[in-house]
Amino acid sequence: MRIAMNRAVAMELETLSPESLDAVEIGDRNHADRPWNAYVTYDFPEFDLCNPPSQLPQFDIVLCEQVLEHVVDPWRAMRTLHDLARAGGNVVVTTPFLYRFHDSPKDFWRFTPDGMKVLVRSAGLEVLSVDSWGNRASVRANLGGRGHIASGVRLKNDPSLSVVVWAFARRPLDAGGSVR
Repeated sequence: MRIAMNRAVAMELETLSPESLDAVEIGDRNHADRPWNAYVTYDFPEFDLCNPPSQLPQFDIVLCEQVLEHVVDPWRAMRTLHDLARAGGNVVVTTPFLYRFHDSPKDFWRFTPDGMKVLVRSAGLEVLSVDSWGNRASVRANLGGRGHIASGVRLKNDPSLSVVVWAFARRPLDAGGSVR
């Protein structure tokens, strides 16, 4: 069900020339095999996005996929993602929307595309793009418990029935080239 989202994220990452970037991935290792300059992962929930260490390293790219629905304070978590990004660095966030609840450890939130824009901007990040994917068949498969769409079913996107929502954002520079 995340095929379109995964494809969009992969295409965006390729345009950034990953071999020149230092990357951090929160919660998973979906992008560990890319040719990064350097790559680290912070396990979630051990790495607490809502209560991070006072000194955070910074990265060219921050990847946070399918985590924000599990944090108590997504606004604080998004601010941590901002702080992990270097000035001019990119942040990629993906979340479920019309998706079954899944305790890992808890499940608190869902974000519409417009809500994702508000969340990203609230952290001081520049929204580059927000998108979503889903359709009646994907919602029915997910909420019906099958977890997969039967072969032969059309996968045309219906934005009014989004299963997943994702955002690409950037930590801005101020006029002097330093962090805002």
